[in-house]
Amino acid sequence: MSAVGQLGAATAAPAAKTERSGRRFTAYLLLLPGGLWLLLFFVVPLVTLLAASLYDPNGSIESGFKMTWHFQNFADAMADYARPFFRSLWYSLITTAFCLILGYPLAYAIAMKAGRWKNLMLALVIAPFFTSFLIRTLSWKLLLSDNGFVVDTLKWLHILGQDGRLLATTTAVVTGLTYNFLPFMVLPLYASLERIDPKLIEAGGDLFANPLTTFRTVTLPLSMPGVVAGTLLTFIPAAGDYINAQLLGTPKQRMIGNDIQRLFAAGAYPTAAALSVTLMAAIVVLVLVYVRRAGTEELV
Repeated sequence: MSAVGQLGAATAAPAAKTERSGRRFTAYLLLLPGGLWLLLFFVVPLVTLLAASLYDPNGSIESGFKMTWHFQNFADAMADYARPFFRSLWYSLITTAFCLILGYPLAYAIAMKAGRWKNLMLALVIAPFFTSFLIRTLSWKLLLSDNGFVVDTLKWLHILGQDGRLLATTTAVVTGLTYNFLPFMVLPLYASLERIDPKLIEAGGDLFANPLTTFRTVTLPLSMPGVVAGTLLTFIPAAGDYINAQLLGTPKQRMIGNDIQRLFAAGAYPTAAALSVTLMAAIVVLVLVYVRRAGTEELV
């Protein structure tokens, strides 16, 4: 290599290194606002909640709470509130299943069959978000009331007895949860289905597969990312919900969110925090197992 070439290479190397360092610094700078936001509104509250779960349960708002590393709070909380805890997980599981059963055909219709009506149907899916969560749930309380149209129709069809009711039952709570969280299932499913190349589905037909086989072997596997995202976005908030159980159910249908809200309002911070941490830990474990299993099945 000539002397000029060696000089050029020697000059270019530090310049390239400086450029890479500048890009790296810019990337960190762009991440700074989001990182600060997560630190202030996620990490700090989470650490505070973890600390509160280990306070002395004999403390009070007036006298204050002392950090005694009282791990027994978790065992005591689960011993007293095991039924609503597992009821919440069961309700959220049923809700997720119903949302998937109802949401998949709807998302498929919007993505594959809606044509020029696609934008309108998507707008109708997200339209409930323009109304308060509380107002939507109160509306279901009116719809499912003993003298409402739904109950009268079911009695006329002899599906409900003359003394039958829907309000203040498990059915009402699960119905409210399903309605409120259905858009969280539909939108990820739509996004996943909409990206599928129609030629792949047509290829299934060209290979003499019937529509059911084509759906099972082509459409469903390709839409699994949307299924996983939709189920997570439905299950996680449903497990912590308490509005539907409070407005549409009775104490027999109360969920763990109702007890956590009541304990925090009463000043029983250690027990409420212990329940919150336990619920978060259980959801994280279930989500990790589910995502790992779903990812394995997708690869297969």
